[in-house]
Amino acid sequence: MFSFDDYREILRLIKESGRQATYEEALGRDDFIIMRHDVEYSVERAYALSRVEESMDFRSHFFFQWTNNSYNILSRKNRDLLTEMHERGQHIGLHFALNGMTDMELVRKRIRQEMEMLSDMLGFEINTFSIHRPSPAVLAENIKLDGILNAYQDDFFIFDPKASPDSALDVKYMSDANHIWRYGYPDAETIASHRKIQILVHPFAWTKEGYDNENNFRTLIDEKYEELIDSIDNECKDFAQYRERLLDIGPKRPER
Repeated sequence: MFSFDDYREILRLIKESGRQATYEEALGRDDFIIMRHDVEYSVERAYALSRVEESMDFRSHFFFQWTNNSYNILSRKNRDLLTEMHERGQHIGLHFALNGMTDMELVRKRIRQEMEMLSDMLGFEINTFSIHRPSPAVLAENIKLDGILNAYQDDFFIFDPKASPDSALDVKYMSDANHIWRYGYPDAETIASHRKIQILVHPFAWTKEGYDNENNFRTLIDEKYEELIDSIDNECKDFAQYRERLLDIGPKRPER
């Protein structure tokens, strides 16, 4: 259920519906399907999923964090990847982490600050954001800022603390959080039975092979280990003598 082929099938259904939309395009529309990606752990996996989309002439929203312990959004490598995605028509936004903040005015201020900084550093405008692990209080706040679109504002998302997969909300929201589809799966029946839909996909969960949850994390750790080895090798001229030995003792990909 989490292979690139599975993802292509979801994209095919969305395209056949004729309702694919960006957040801006969805404003004021009576029907839409928005595809969104909150990027945790791996810019490379987000980039790979963007290439899957583009192979089907599809574009969506990718939201990246400033404050993420697993990747540096402003490294040369990652800036190049984000710039390339933007130039190929993908929509890049901010994935805002609350980091314990509860003052809503401060939250609004920090969102603007981070979006302005990200726009300046990347060289193109960032005007959409999603919130990382939003609390009920933040969702209930329904944050709206001039010139900026919030993935969780009530045009695209209906907050109901008692919502279930069967709740009849104006916008159908589905998420693949933790390798489990929350509030339904975007199959043909679900897409056909709801006029307004927002789908959240986390790129780290999707691979060509479509691993289960445990093996997906194993391969992700493997990739991050190799990334660290490459980073040290590029910075330290004395590291080459240890590189192959350390790769040999690193994590291994699961056998198929």
